[in-house]
Amino acid sequence: MHKSWKQINVAIAATFALAACGNVSHDVAKDGHSAGELVWPATNDVTPMHKGGTFPNLHNLRQMRAGLNKQQVSDLIGYPHFSEGVWGVREWNYVFNFRKPDSDEVTVCQYKVLFDDGKVARSFYWKPESCAALLEEPKVVSQPPKEEEAPQQFTLSADALFAFGKADISPEGRKALAGVATQLHEHIARVHSINVTGYTDRLGSTTGNQQLSERRAHAVKDVLVEDGLPSSKIQTEGRGESNPVKDCADGSRALLKACLAPNRRVEVRVD
Repeated sequence: MHKSWKQINVAIAATFALAACGNVSHDVAKDGHSAGELVWPATNDVTPMHKGGTFPNLHNLRQMRAGLNKQQVSDLIGYPHFSEGVWGVREWNYVFNFRKPDSDEVTVCQYKVLFDDGKVARSFYWKPESCAALLEEPKVVSQPPKEEEAPQQFTLSADALFAFGKADISPEGRKALAGVATQLHEHIARVHSINVTGYTDRLGSTTGNQQLSERRAHAVKDVLVEDGLPSSKIQTEGRGESNPVKDCADGSRALLKACLAPNRRVEVRVD
């Protein structure tokens, strides 16, 4: 019997601990939006179980808002850290610790919730006020989408565009140039100029090669214009047999012609 009364007394004591022991602040308004004087308890007066304060769940703390009842507040951030009481009082006080990113340094803040006379949370305060900024979500700086670089140069085999020694573009050559035009269309607003340069191999006369390279460059330009590229942005020139990309020893004409094929080309350079 004696033991039963002792358990009852403990329960009663616990009940009083949860009941009102008085607000810390003075004249808390009935609507819970203000107080005649906000009073902050000393941080070393927290209950033993909250000694040193706690590290709050930031996600939960960010969900604190007006309109929550006491049970909902306690679900988010726990019961108050001081002995002012739980159910009968109109304010709850907390001591929260925040660790700075990539650092062992800790910021200690006090947090206060004022309730209206219906025990619904209405206003929230920080000491110091700068602690409120610790709840801000990290700002994600959006980067503008990186513009895809326009192709700088296309090198087209003359043998794929023309018959040997000719300047009339073949059907296969037109397909190849259509692919070039499509890629340039995607960047045409940023393209200042398109330079088409024709080259030949060293077979034949220097004058003939120069003229052939010029006609081929013009032919390529004409097809690009037909495919929708602005003529005003396209310049052409022929450089004949200059600037070879491959040297070949003399031999039979057939072998030499095959060896010199890389030199027969049209370059489309984009600026």
